[in-house]
Amino acid sequence: CAMKAAHVLSEIAKNEEMKKPCIEADLVLTLIPLLESTDQEMLLHAGRAIGRICYDNRDLQEELVKVGVIPSLVRILTDYAESEPLVHVALLALYNLADLDSAKEALSMTKVAEQLVKQLRRAENHERLEIVFEVLQALAENDALKVQLVEAGVPEVLSEILLRLQGSSQAEDTCIVKAASDLIVSLLLGGKKGNTYKLKVTKNNAKTIVVILARHENGQGKDSLNSQLALLVSITVFLTSLTCLVLPLSSDGNCLRMVQLGVIHQLLDLLEKHVQSGDTSVQQAALSALQNLAIPVVSKVQMLEEGVAERIEALLKSESPPVQFKLLGTLRMLADGQADAAEILGQDPMLLNRLVQWCNVSDHTGICGEANRLLASILHHNRSQEVVKAIQAAQGVKHLVSMTTSEHAATQNEALNALAIASAIDLETLEESFKESQLVQSLHKLLQDDNTSPEVKYNSMGLLCRLLNSGDLRQEIEEDKIKETLERLCSHSNANVVREAITTLQVLRGET
Repeated sequence: CAMKAAHVLSEIAKNEEMKKPCIEADLVLTLIPLLESTDQEMLLHAGRAIGRICYDNRDLQEELVKVGVIPSLVRILTDYAESEPLVHVALLALYNLADLDSAKEALSMTKVAEQLVKQLRRAENHERLEIVFEVLQALAENDALKVQLVEAGVPEVLSEILLRLQGSSQAEDTCIVKAASDLIVSLLLGGKKGNTYKLKVTKNNAKTIVVILARHENGQGKDSLNSQLALLVSITVFLTSLTCLVLPLSSDGNCLRMVQLGVIHQLLDLLEKHVQSGDTSVQQAALSALQNLAIPVVSKVQMLEEGVAERIEALLKSESPPVQFKLLGTLRMLADGQADAAEILGQDPMLLNRLVQWCNVSDHTGICGEANRLLASILHHNRSQEVVKAIQAAQGVKHLVSMTTSEHAATQNEALNALAIASAIDLETLEESFKESQLVQSLHKLLQDDNTSPEVKYNSMGLLCRLLNSGDLRQEIEEDKIKETLERLCSHSNANVVREAITTLQVLRGET
């Protein structure tokens, strides 16, 4: 009798006008206990009736969660994983409830992740894959569930799906690849449980991307490479950021392999196509990937040899601030530790002029800061007089002097170290700019200020030692009575500051 009633209700609930009477009669709460039945037909009819009555009714859905429907749905997935009709009903129900915070919390207390992985592996059609992806995407918004999904093996299954469908030009396969890409990104974003689960996602998918690109390089599916890569950019962003920064590149070489397979130029191609289109997701993905691929030394060398710096410089013509910001960061990554890169960038008049312009941009503080940092990086890693002369000619020195007064100690130190190295290379060229920008006076204030960090004081004195090689600057140092400040610093609480103060005094007195 109960089975027949459930069947009738499931049919009645197909009619939109009949939902309200069912709700008013509290039939949903009457149907809930039937989900504990072991009769599959009863479960099917009860599940359909509840799903149809509660569809698009948030209050009723919240009530369902409150009375304990979540464990019943997970039990159906667990006990009847081979029953296509029951699995379909359970997945649809989870799909409708998964956006609720209360449902996510309830699901985090179950083993739903394991069951969803099973269904991903069993899925034989696009429709089933899509509904499982939708549920997983919603659950990945919850930190606890995100970790469970990774531990249950979701990344491995996604990797298998990407490899199976790579190269396909069918629209349905393209949608699945996009959904898998988005899900990987969701699993990597945020999270309060540390990086362990992120590393698992990265390890599983880094090799997948490398294999896909290698197959394309060998001639398989070349026609679909651009569209395929566009869909996979979102994955590349995060796996490169984590692979470059955390994983032992020297052993698996995933990052270098990506560069060798042409990922950089593919990303630049994508960026050039989308930089004016307003497709910010592709822009940000490609730019983040570029910036992170430029971190390892092995990648820097390869990228420089392939002329990546020149292509990035060409893209700087963009008027999009987010694009400009990320491109400047990428160039700074390339220059870091690479004298050749610093020399290339430091002798490009167009680039230097743009950097100096951006150093004056007050309405985009991020771009202004990144332009200053790139100038400092070029000088810091450069070993050529020509670069010093070029930056002086572009009027970039005054901006580096301004950097020494930044409120951020890290920025101050970048500027101080860059100016010290440039002074060691060609102080004569810089002397006039140093006087005009009152560098000596700025350094004195840093040394006098009790709030100045010990490292900034130390680097300020290192720069002063360089400036003492100029007669005019030495005179300024003596007139500003910096000697007295140095003598006081000889009793500073920081041993490094004391040591550098003694050394600077010796140079000032001509004792060394």
